Amino acid sequence: MDKLIIKGGKKLKGVVQISGAKNSALPNMAASILASGTHELANIPQVADVRTMRKLLAHTGAVCTAGSGTISIDTSHANKPEAPYDIVKTMRASSLVLGPMLARFGRAHVSLPGGCAIGARPLNLHLKALESMGAKIKLDEGYINAESKRLHGATINFDGVTVTGTENIMMAAALAKGTTVIDNAAMEPEITALGEFLIKMGAKIE
Repeated sequence: MDKLIIKGGKKLKGVVQISGAKNSALPNMAASILASGTHELANIPQVADVRTMRKLLAHTGAVCTAGSGTISIDTSHANKPEAPYDIVKTMRASSLVLGPMLARFGRAHVSLPGGCAIGARPLNLHLKALESMGAKIKLDEGYINAESKRLHGATINFDGVTVTGTENIMMAAALAKGTTVIDNAAMEPEITALGEFLIKMGAKIE
């Protein structure tokens, strides 16, 4: 399509159904890993990334039941902290499971979205922050292997503003021992939405 031609001058009217934001849905779905039990999310957009995240959560052992714009996620039997390449290769937001997997299970095996072809390494900010919280991290054949008996609180000062990095550390910090402070944090609406969801799950966030 080379151009759009719009002829205005007519009164607009009608009703439009506004779906929830994908950028809020994905981190909230990832956060369900943190606590055993059933999590109910409403007004979820029916887009490919949401379906991929459902598949990824199912791989961990969670049971995802989708309704009309809703998702019920039961993480009671989730016990496989892995995110394989064949699932995450089309979704860069797959890195969001790294923090909650590491915090709950003490380990995580998460594919980089680009596999071995890392190229630019925007996840470095996530990994550096998790290491400052006590994680031991190795990169092996396109996978992030992270371990920690128990993450601890730390002061994180991101070199650059990162939305997914802020979200990942918020989720990891929810189960870490002590207080974590994030400086130079992202301030997008989805950050607030994730914070509100974590508070409902029992986290203390300011």
